[in-house]
Amino acid sequence: MTTRRDFMATAALGAAGLAPRTVWAKPTGGKPPMRFIFLHKGNGLFPSVMVPPSLSKDDAAKEAKKGPLNLDLGKHELPEWMKPLAAHTPDLTILQGLSGKMCTTGHHTWCSSLGVFKANERVSSIKWATVDFELAKMFPSPMEHIELACFPLGGGNARGTLNGIATGFSARGPQQPNYAFGSPKVAAQELFKSVSIDKSVQAQSQLGRAALEFAGRREADKVPSYASSIEAVRERDRKVNAMADAIRPHVPKLDAKYLADEMTTVDRQRGHVEVLLAALLSGLTNVVAFTVDELGHEYTGLAGLETEKVNLHDVGHGKGLGKLTADEVRFAVRRQHMTLVDAIAARLKKAPEVDGTVFDNTMIFYFPDNGETHHSHGTEYPFVVLSGKNAKLNIRGKYIRLPNYGDAGHKTLGNWYTTLLNAHGNPIKHYGDPDPGLARFGLDQTGSIKQFLG
Repeated sequence: MTTRRDFMATAALGAAGLAPRTVWAKPTGGKPPMRFIFLHKGNGLFPSVMVPPSLSKDDAAKEAKKGPLNLDLGKHELPEWMKPLAAHTPDLTILQGLSGKMCTTGHHTWCSSLGVFKANERVSSIKWATVDFELAKMFPSPMEHIELACFPLGGGNARGTLNGIATGFSARGPQQPNYAFGSPKVAAQELFKSVSIDKSVQAQSQLGRAALEFAGRREADKVPSYASSIEAVRERDRKVNAMADAIRPHVPKLDAKYLADEMTTVDRQRGHVEVLLAALLSGLTNVVAFTVDELGHEYTGLAGLETEKVNLHDVGHGKGLGKLTADEVRFAVRRQHMTLVDAIAARLKKAPEVDGTVFDNTMIFYFPDNGETHHSHGTEYPFVVLSGKNAKLNIRGKYIRLPNYGDAGHKTLGNWYTTLLNAHGNPIKHYGDPDPGLARFGLDQTGSIKQFLG
């Protein structure tokens, strides 16, 4: 039987906190909102694979010692696995040297790398909203935030579900885990059902609204907090209905393979990208988090391994598959991820907006949720970033290595997220927990990365 708690967890998906925190409105003065897309992967991301192969001898020596670098990417060759992003080089940043030892590291990190605090499977470990939700508050939308995931089946979040709605990898606030869509089909149905032209979907949506009306009246006196959550969902639906004509042209027309209950990981990722783009272009949301894989997810459909199930945990321990070594499997995974980033950026660059394109007002982040390697320590969190021309950071078209852990000028995930928030209107002094290990070096860990704001 579905409990009241289960009902509200699902019903409030993407809408919790909308009523008291944000009021969605169209941009004033013709200025579009910024959009932020966070794509994170499991099994770590080796800093060594991020380095352009065309560094000079002197720069290569600095890189080997993890010394600071700030290079023009236009003068360098991208690592082979990043080649799908070659057309986006002027907008690309390869960012190295951020640490995150204040986060949970090792195999699984839950919402830690987006929240900059220690986290585990317990709701009580969630200290505050993850950075994606903080950005969503600054650029309000009817859905506030949308999360998609290729869930793991063994270990990590939401074990045992692939196609459902389950606990995600972001957090709406203290002790408030977010919920994520595991299936492109379910995501498309739930997000766009109120503007669907399908009669059966329309009927289902109307029944859902009627159930909310009934539940709201029934719970108002008994459990005010549940009644408030129901009202937030109803308010979200009213806003979506008011935008119906603008949203309807963007309803994703998913290929049959993305609607199946059984699909490869690669198809699941591509289906999620279609939903992600539709949600952004329609104005349903301005912030999306997408777990492209997690350590416990069995990969299927990879180029060169189409008939195999790839166990990322085994790969993390150096086990190859078929004719491919573990490093070659890692390469195939990363290359697949870059095709997704390219698909997102290319589509947004074709979507007109005011005096440019939607991409002009977008930032895309690709990073490991657990740091530098399989059994991570958090000494490095490499990032691939694509930024439109209206993003307020001075990082586009660069290979940047920040000073090594413990060296003067070293920066953390907390500094990086503080920079994003400060640049786009949140004056927070510092986002996230400090790293006690850095205290012995006498480094100031608070604040933004000033050179990124110049």
